Amino acid sequence: MMFAKRWTWWKKLIAALLGGGALLAGLVAWLAHKPAPTEITYGMSFNTPYARELGLDWQEVYDAFLDDLGVRHLRLAAHWPMVEPRDDIYNFTELDYQIARAEEVGAEVVFAVGRRLPRWPECHIPAWAADLRWEEQQAEILEYIEVVMRRYQDSPAITYWQAENEPFLEIFAFEHCGETDEAFLREEVALMRSLDDTRPILVTDSGNLGTWAGAWRNGDAFGTSVYVHFWNPELGQFRTILPPWFYRVKERVMALRYGEQETMLIELSAEPWLIAPITEVDVETQFSRMNLEKFEDILNYAKATHFEKQYLWGAEWWYWLIDKGHPELWERGKELFAVE
Repeated sequence: MMFAKRWTWWKKLIAALLGGGALLAGLVAWLAHKPAPTEITYGMSFNTPYARELGLDWQEVYDAFLDDLGVRHLRLAAHWPMVEPRDDIYNFTELDYQIARAEEVGAEVVFAVGRRLPRWPECHIPAWAADLRWEEQQAEILEYIEVVMRRYQDSPAITYWQAENEPFLEIFAFEHCGETDEAFLREEVALMRSLDDTRPILVTDSGNLGTWAGAWRNGDAFGTSVYVHFWNPELGQFRTILPPWFYRVKERVMALRYGEQETMLIELSAEPWLIAPITEVDVETQFSRMNLEKFEDILNYAKATHFEKQYLWGAEWWYWLIDKGHPELWERGKELFAVE
């Protein structure tokens, strides 16, 4: 009799667990539902300081992006040290050329401004401002943002202004950026909206590590980074454990909590994960961490997220590889952008 009672109790528990599991699976499936786009729009980030770091002529690389690779959706960045190398002394040589050429070929541009912009060390601060108190830096940052936006706000090429880059991701940037100052981010976004209320303000966050909440509630559009292949000294090479539907679930949760927004993959990494500058690492090691096979895997992974706009990351490196006898990634990129 006792055994029968216990068995009945266990059957009820198992049934409850199975029922709860089915409900959870159903909820996840509902959250993950997002129709696949009929066509993916591919874009590319271009980074002037990174091209220089690779020892390349930035203008030659940028022209190759447009004329050979065929990129028509760009993310450009107005790095503060490049734009304002001395206090109140501005340099627009690089950005004037890039925007003019984007207009010439009919490209669309995500234009990023702020202290924290793409590439290491995440926060880019000119030498003259490095020792200013944070409150003083804030005033200078707002001034630089206004000067830059007023210069380019009439360009038909610009479709989004990006405020900072992954401002809520502290783990890789605390040494250079400090703690996230959301109040100041709100000031930046408010300034940007006051200067141009015709274009959405894009705010970004990490896909692997970010919650998305802070970026989502502060912007008009949202962009996430996507990293699939990693390497570190302790673990070696490894692939993300996150399934592509995880991005769809996060998007749905944010939309339910904070309202619908346009979303995109703003940083789809297609370059090797290194802890030293690329120019100091042999090509064989680079190719062991990023190659054509991994690139195809990344493209397939990103396709399964069902995001319609996907901006790749790393074509400066692809171009650098051509002179090293490895044009494979660049040639694959040409196929990708030729689809548009």
